[in-house]
Parts: sequence; C-alpha cells; structure tokens
Amino acid sequence: MLKRFERNVSGHDYVVGDLHGHYALLEQALTRVEFDADKDRLFSVGDLIDRGPDSLRCLELVHQPGCHAVTGNHEMMARNALFDNHWGQWLSNGGEWSQQYDKVSLRNRLAEAMMKMPLAFEVETAHGVVGIVHAEPPLDWADIRKTSRETLLWSRKRIESSDQRVVANIDAVVVGHTPVPEPRTLGNVRYIDLGSFFSGRICLTRIDDIAAMMTSE
Repeated sequence: MLKRFERNVSGHDYVVGDLHGHYALLEQALTRVEFDADKDRLFSVGDLIDRGPDSLRCLELVHQPGCHAVTGNHEMMARNALFDNHWGQWLSNGGEWSQQYDKVSLRNRLAEAMMKMPLAFEVETAHGVVGIVHAEPPLDWADIRKTSRETLLWSRKRIESSDQRVVANIDAVVVGHTPVPEPRTLGNVRYIDLGSFFSGRICLTRIDDIAAMMTSE
C-alpha cells in the first residue's frame, strides 16, 4: 500500500508525470537533467502504460535499479482486464496495444510489475517528506492507508473544485492523472501530468525542489 524512501544523500530524486507509453520522451528528459542511474532515483506517479508507442517498455521501468512507480488507474484497468476479463474499459481507454501480445505472458509481466507498484510513496528530502499518489490524496496523509483505492487512482474532486486546502501531516504531495497545461499547485498538492499522449510533453522535476517550494510558502 505505502512505501517509504529515506533521503537520497548521494544524488537527486526526480518525479515524472504520466508517461502513457512515451519512453522516448522520458529518455530525452533524463538526458536533459544528466540523470545518473548510479546515484539518482526516478519516481513515477503511475499510468506508465496505454496510448503511447512503448507501453510495455515503460511498464518494465520498475525493474530497473532506482526506478519506482505507484499504481495508476491505467495499470488497474489492465489488471482488471487481464485477470478478471473486464476488457471494455481498458480497450476503450488506450489498452488496444495489448492485443499484439500473448495474454498469459502479458498478464505475468503486468503482475511482476505491479508487485513493485504500491498505491503511495513517501520520499524524504532535505526540505521535508513528499507523498506521491496517482490521482488524489486524502485531506490528512495520516489516513493514506485507509483511503479508498477509488480516490487514490481516479478522483479529480480537488482539482475540479480548485480546492486549496493543505493536506495535513505531509509537506507536499505530487500527483498525475489529470492533464494540465503546466504544472499546477493546489494547497500543497502538485499536479504534473502534462498529457503526454496529446501534448507530446512530460514533466520531470526534482522532488527536493517541490518540497522546497511548498515549505517556503
């Protein structure tokens, strides 16, 4: 459900918005920041798959050292299709790429990846602790373990109502799920999904910079 990461004292921690199969965009962004796989860590807000050209390659990022992702609603739709035979929602939301693969093999590869993809992260930084979930956190981070999966993976209530309330018991939270033209902050929640599948853009930013921005306000 929740995994915590101690502060990275040897390199930088980065968080990336929804990739949706756009592995090349990630490579370009990592090159721009001179990402060092030996020292730096990469965190994803989920939705690694669907709509882009390299879904499986993006999904298997979680097997690379220093790469971590929370579960997104698209991974959950894939799980519901491959394990429970609920295909309609996934196929109508970008999951058609799955049809080129053997279903048993793809199911196994998804299962292996999702075993490494909890619903939430806590990342310690020099400026405080940053939470990461896919869609929306609870109003009190202390309630994260009892917050519904529906909220964490699907909700857009905060951004649809421009809710500026601060999430308690966490310094900052980073989410994706809802495409925004530019990164947006509501309270202490940072939205970083730039809609890669229609904009051709992703947001890659240092987690420490987000924490510093929130704690300085």
